[in-house]
Amino acid sequence: MGELVERVDERDRVLGVVDRGEAIKNRWLHRVATIVCRDTDGRILLHRRQEDVSRFPGQYNWLIGGAAEVGESYEEAAARELTEELGVRASVRFAFKFLCRGAISPYWLGVHEAVVTEEISPDPSEIAWHGWVTESELPDALQRWTFVPDGVDALKRYLSKPLP
Repeated sequence: MGELVERVDERDRVLGVVDRGEAIKNRWLHRVATIVCRDTDGRILLHRRQEDVSRFPGQYNWLIGGAAEVGESYEEAAARELTEELGVRASVRFAFKFLCRGAISPYWLGVHEAVVTEEISPDPSEIAWHGWVTESELPDALQRWTFVPDGVDALKRYLSKPLP
């Protein structure tokens, strides 16, 4: 077995433990936790995925994240992914979650925010390039580059949702 995740239902209730590859292949719902990383000036981190990754190679994203492991909350998974992918620790704050139909498979997507004050050290096996942009620069980036489709869906929701 590869990466184990919790299979969940349409109400995000755990049904059992499955291999993530099987969840994707069978279109079973599972959980994914992501983070919007901002710097102290409020800019958002963008990154381009490596060309040799299995999902969305060479595409851009504004979210850092991955599948929640068995027994992990969305917040715990988001904090872990932040450390794994960027080499930093920061407090993550839950923003919202939604049932993402997904370009590859459906899943529950938890979106979090974190203010990153440390220098980031991106995992070179995941991230080929990174840079900071303002919210007003995002539309231009979306026009110029190919973004992960699920991230574009989440961005529209993020920008339109009043946050607590």
